[in-house]
Amino acid sequence: MSENKETRVNKVVEELLKAISDYDGSGEYDGAFNIRADSECAGRKSTEHVRIEPKEGGKGLDIYIDPFTKGEKVYIPACISRSHVDDLVYNDFHVGEGADVTIVAGCGVHTDGEDDSRHNGIHNFMLEKNAKVLYQEKHIGTGDGEGKRIIDPVTEVHLGEGAELTMETSQIGGVDNTDRKTWGDLQANAKLVIKESIMTEGEQHAKTDFEIALDGEDSAVDLVSRSVAKDNSYQEYRSKINGNNRCTGHSECDAILVGNGKVNAAPELLAADLDASLIHEAAIGKVAGEQILKLRSLGLTEEEAERKIIEGFLRG
Repeated sequence: MSENKETRVNKVVEELLKAISDYDGSGEYDGAFNIRADSECAGRKSTEHVRIEPKEGGKGLDIYIDPFTKGEKVYIPACISRSHVDDLVYNDFHVGEGADVTIVAGCGVHTDGEDDSRHNGIHNFMLEKNAKVLYQEKHIGTGDGEGKRIIDPVTEVHLGEGAELTMETSQIGGVDNTDRKTWGDLQANAKLVIKESIMTEGEQHAKTDFEIALDGEDSAVDLVSRSVAKDNSYQEYRSKINGNNRCTGHSECDAILVGNGKVNAAPELLAADLDASLIHEAAIGKVAGEQILKLRSLGLTEEEAERKIIEGFLRG
């Protein structure tokens, strides 16, 4: 059975929570929640229709959302507040038939010394028939330590008949290395939408790897990645859509280069059915000169104009 736990967080974790999950410092969220801080539970609460149960050994959670639960929010943020932490967590989301909820996750990693810190969150989404989930996830790195801030999320998706999952993910700064893997399968009339935005700078590296199987008739996926690679940073984007039935699939990677930034985009499609309709797009380039000139004519400096353009681009 689930057991509520009083929230106890330090100042660093509190600031990270505010950045990634709209935490207001009250000690609770408006809904079910579990706060993970430095590999331990720092607060938990279940509700009547959402049960959060820890796995044996403290290595993760089972989140059970009752059938036909409507309008609830579930918060599952994770934070690291110091160097020399290597955190691994397994979270399984069991979403009942006809439920319609929002899940707010996110990860913040802070370093204060020479050693690296890393969070690896492995999430498994299992949506029953006609369930609907909006999943929001922000990643951020902070601190002035020399150690690297590393976030390596893994997401597995299983969508039942008519289920819908929308994933809005963003990397909002400070993450030195990230390797983001997402794969899954969709049954009849299921729909997956992924909207990803990533910005890297300095010597940072980011890798995105999607692979989705459209197994059910009239299933659909829409993958959209927007990224900005600044300074000497490097990004890789790979996506593969397997159309195994009558289905629709779309993959789009748009990237802006600033300074010596580099982006490698490799979208891939496999049509294994005569009625599979699959499209991929990829565009990489620098900020358009006419956009900067237009904003400079309104009184902005070149740096301010570039920043405005990038902010708008990442918002989509």
